[in-house]
Amino acid sequence: MGVSGSGKSSVGQQLAQALQCPFIEGDAFHSPANIARMSSGIALSDADRADWLEALGDEIRRVRQQHGGYVLSCSALKRAYRDRLRQADPALRFAHLHGEAALLAQRMAGRNAHFMPPSLLASQLAALQPLEADEAGLVLDIRHSTEQLVQAILMQSGAASP
Repeated sequence: MGVSGSGKSSVGQQLAQALQCPFIEGDAFHSPANIARMSSGIALSDADRADWLEALGDEIRRVRQQHGGYVLSCSALKRAYRDRLRQADPALRFAHLHGEAALLAQRMAGRNAHFMPPSLLASQLAALQPLEADEAGLVLDIRHSTEQLVQAILMQSGAASP
């Protein structure tokens, strides 16, 4: 989880490869209307995200039933969003990829062909609700390499030996 530019897709893909399980790209489940809104620099509201979260929940249930484990990249900015995702899988754990706004903006500016413009970073940071003490997960600093982040997640989950 994390705001745009935090590396969710890169970390998620490598983590799924390391775990030999399916990778679910959360961005692929946005409706064309939501992608058009974000591409135009319009932040999504909770109502805009409702169908997206429902589609992600359906995909989580489908993949979990067919494969058991999976890795999902998803902003999951608010506790309420994470709670909805946990309805699909109560064992869901989060790795919050956290970084300074300047680094996130730099990363976003360097991306090609992504619908999320750097102008929406401030709205995402304003909406972000960090993991709470009762939420299973960890917070990772995006200044570390993708490989280091993946290794930290594997170690925390017990999938890798120290």
